[in-house]
Amino acid sequence: MDIKVELAIALRLFIAFLLGAFIGLERERHGNSAGIRTYAAVSLGAALFTLIGIHATDQSAAGRIVANIVTGVGFLCAGIIYKDNEKGLTHGLTTASSVWATAAVGVAVAYSMYIIASAATIAIYFLLSLHHYHWYIRLKKKWEIKDEHKHDEVDE
Repeated sequence: MDIKVELAIALRLFIAFLLGAFIGLERERHGNSAGIRTYAAVSLGAALFTLIGIHATDQSAAGRIVANIVTGVGFLCAGIIYKDNEKGLTHGLTTASSVWATAAVGVAVAYSMYIIASAATIAIYFLLSLHHYHWYIRLKKKWEIKDEHKHDEVDE
């Protein structure tokens, strides 16, 4: 492999790393166990596997690798989700889904889809930070109040 190609690949890996780390920054700032290191590693790993597939001699390798990234990261994310049976609450859904989406960012970077990867990164970061915005907190409380009223009407 030519040194220029390897440098271009290394640049893509670095971009995937940075975008993943940016997403993980929001989680880490708020004490989530999956933070900068987790998100950066998922994005970087997805990009690396995809780049290996793109540069393999087997033309269908990239498609198979990407399909297996989706499955493999999905399996990893399933381990993040747990249910608190005492309270009847499920935890980890947001972390699992954002880790899964961050893998897609890495795949997009590997295919040189920098604008798409950046837009997805911003969207994922926004979604993760929503619960810190006052307008969202007020809207969510409003929905909870409406939901309580619906339950009260059904119970009567």
